[in-house]
Amino acid sequence: MVDLGRMGVERLVRLREQMRSQGVDGAVLMHGPHVTYATGHVPEAVDSSHANHRRAVAIVGATDGPARLHAHDPVSDAVSACAEAGGPLWPELDDGVAMVGAAIAEILGDVTGCRVAVDGVTGAMARAGVLDGAELVDASRVLGPARVVKTDDELACIDQSQRRTERAMAEARAACVPGATRSEVAGVFLAALREDDSKPGSDHRNEIDPIFQPMPSRRDGGPRTSTGHVAFPTGVDNPVFAEGDLVWVDAGVAWHGYMSDFGCTWVPGRTPTAAEQSLFDRWMAVLEASLTVVRPGATLGDVGRAARAVEPEETPWLPQFYLAHGTGLESAEMPMIGTDLGQAFDDGYELVAGMVLVFEPVIWAEGVGGYRAEEVVAVTDDGWRRLGHGHHYEPFRT
Repeated sequence: MVDLGRMGVERLVRLREQMRSQGVDGAVLMHGPHVTYATGHVPEAVDSSHANHRRAVAIVGATDGPARLHAHDPVSDAVSACAEAGGPLWPELDDGVAMVGAAIAEILGDVTGCRVAVDGVTGAMARAGVLDGAELVDASRVLGPARVVKTDDELACIDQSQRRTERAMAEARAACVPGATRSEVAGVFLAALREDDSKPGSDHRNEIDPIFQPMPSRRDGGPRTSTGHVAFPTGVDNPVFAEGDLVWVDAGVAWHGYMSDFGCTWVPGRTPTAAEQSLFDRWMAVLEASLTVVRPGATLGDVGRAARAVEPEETPWLPQFYLAHGTGLESAEMPMIGTDLGQAFDDGYELVAGMVLVFEPVIWAEGVGGYRAEEVVAVTDDGWRRLGHGHHYEPFRT
């Protein structure tokens, strides 16, 4: 069960703890996930030009009391637990920044000499000197530590989002047959997501265009990255699936702003060959070895080494990505394991109960292709637990 009001209050407490510990006097937030974390308001998912023009703005003081939300979209009841609503603001427009300045002054007072966390300053705000005299701090350094450990309600949101995605993907999998196009399969998935929108409590939103990409059997059989591996995802074309394609699947759906992350490999029209099944078996071995290490106090480096020990000849994930990443109000957020931040970073970052990890190993064999899937888990006091129903990894014949 999710208590949205409790979740909003607990998030605001965590945000203010970080503000005070870092000597930040106030925050002016316009990045959608930051606004959601501070106020509970989930901005509409629209094109970037629309989103920038009709920005939601959250203003948070370091002391007690509600945050202030200025939004153009309808505000849900969940917002009232931690934020008070103000009128819409137009921070992109020169003739709207006076109201932005007035709203900031109403909550934070005179910002001269204050440390203010911001995640963006529009051209109009800079021209008008709205925050002149303040020391500006990168808001991600404040929000990041607050967001990386999830409350029980946040974890429940991710769990529900993942389960809804898995149910919709079951229908998409049935549609991924030889002769079907990517757009047709995507349409089935999106229609399945929308079918229960009229039900109470339904607030699922497609946040990442679903990916159904047939992959080459060799690295030189398609686009490659600067790291020399296969590129994924690629393009906006509309391939027709053929029998025996290895189709890599990826999607992200939000519930009350919290993201799912679904990944699997499908085989249209036939059962997997022995070589393809071997890719899956090796993938499972990497996942299981990684999860064996997951517990509070383990480092990201510990988890990465456990995965590499199973596949010592080649790193078992795409070098342009990671073994695992976090998820929450954004589809990929900290912690991240196996990135180009390097081994020293991974060895210095410890897991804490409440963190979320999305494992996405990749096992590749030249001439056969690759297997990729995703598993979402939460770190618990003594290990980990799955978010979502899981067990969708078998390379199903579709």
